[in-house]
Amino acid sequence: MQAAQNSGGHLFTLIDRAHAEITGVSDVDCFNEQLVVLITSLGSMTITGSNLNISHLNKEEGRLVVDGEFDAVEYSGKARGARGGFLARLLR
Repeated sequence: MQAAQNSGGHLFTLIDRAHAEITGVSDVDCFNEQLVVLITSLGSMTITGSNLNISHLNKEEGRLVVDGEFDAVEYSGKARGARGGFLARLLR
């Protein structure tokens, strides 16, 4: 079932630094030709580059397709349900 991807699973597929398919997307915070900021099940995701274009968005499925010239992809914020990183597990 496709809707289940929006409630938990996250997949990021990048092809030739020019085409990305992303699942687990709950919202698009902002976008322009140089920047796309997404809210995903793993936190905020920022894509930078040039000529970026959102060619497909289905919030019910949690699926987004972005085309353009990708320079960087960065995650920030905590993943929902995350228990912390390596250091947090080490200090338990």
